[in-house]
Amino acid sequence: MSVGTSGAPGRREARRPPAPGSAGDPGGLGTDGPTGLGVGPDGPTGLGVDPDDLPDGLVVADAHGRVICFNAAAARITAVPAEEALGQHLEKALPLEDLEGRRWWQLTDPYGGLAIRVGQPERNLLLHGGREVLVSARYVRDHPTGPVRRVVVSLRDTEARRRTERSHAELIATVAHELRSPLTSVKGFTATLLAKWERFTDDQKRLMLETVDADADRVTRLIAELLDISRIDSGRLEVRRQLVDMGAAVGRHVQAYVAAGQPADRFLVRTEQPLPELWADPDKIDQVLSNLIENAVRHGEGTVTIDITAAPSPRDGDDPRNSENTENAQNTEHTEHTEHVENTATSVTVSDEGPGIPEESMNRVFTRFWRGSKRGGTGLGLYIVKGIVEAHGGTITVGRAVGGGARFRFTLPVGTPAHLL
Repeated sequence: MSVGTSGAPGRREARRPPAPGSAGDPGGLGTDGPTGLGVGPDGPTGLGVDPDDLPDGLVVADAHGRVICFNAAAARITAVPAEEALGQHLEKALPLEDLEGRRWWQLTDPYGGLAIRVGQPERNLLLHGGREVLVSARYVRDHPTGPVRRVVVSLRDTEARRRTERSHAELIATVAHELRSPLTSVKGFTATLLAKWERFTDDQKRLMLETVDADADRVTRLIAELLDISRIDSGRLEVRRQLVDMGAAVGRHVQAYVAAGQPADRFLVRTEQPLPELWADPDKIDQVLSNLIENAVRHGEGTVTIDITAAPSPRDGDDPRNSENTENAQNTEHTEHTEHVENTATSVTVSDEGPGIPEESMNRVFTRFWRGSKRGGTGLGLYIVKGIVEAHGGTITVGRAVGGGARFRFTLPVGTPAHLL
């Protein structure tokens, strides 16, 4: 590993260590030592990794406690320029305190403590000014009980962990709130029926039991959403591919709404033929269609239009931004290159004629807990939809429909299983 210094933005200086044992190398840092850290010009593997390329903060002190490496991430995390830190004593360049206000370097005493120690495990410490960071240290010795030749300190910002913790706290609060109402209803009705069964008519009993059944379904859906989120976040969402008839799948959802009382003329389904064969997980595609159509019916107005068309396969590396401009650009590109690009994907667009989604909210539509209105819901549906579509190798965008409402468009590649290719 090359030991370098971090200068001002746009400028990088690589400071090579001097020859081992020379006056400029009091810690004997010239080559790869017995610890295998590889601090020579190119390291033992010849990779020549620059400390500034590391994602975490790296601070290295020599045998005398002077800082000889302070990479760009360390400068960013500590807000101390590398030029100021280099050459200073470790305790001054990196003043750390534990959560009780005690000076960490005095407590740990890396150079004068027990000779059998090899480092310090990661823990939360405070920088000057109270900023919290995750710090771990490694003591490098020439032999197990010898003097410390180097102290290697790793720094990590806690902001990502804090965001994760806040997200988990919000999820727990949302789940608790969503569970409380149906469970209260279930408990109340069942307790009443058990205590006063003979006093109620058959119609009253049926109404109570139907309410309990509906609330139980609500709890089941919430638990299913939580399981989906867990699988999406951990990358364990399984896709069991089968041949899927997208037109028939959309038709089933529309028929279900008509049977439930929605007027048939509220739905307009337009299917382009021929469509490429689509291999996807039918249950998860039903979940995507159910969410998008339900949102259009519940939050939109007027006619719900569903277009099923052939489309070019989503290209590797695309970054589908959740904006109307992106969707317009995709439509324009599709029009201009239709003659030259083979349609190897299926695209489904669900649009309504309601008020639509405000422009400033479009970049948050597929995040957790986003709600387009105050008409209930956990705010997890579109987050799950995006996870399912991406698990199939597809993309999903949101924009404004021609009639002014919301327009969601997802595109899935054919997904032919490898054994059929």
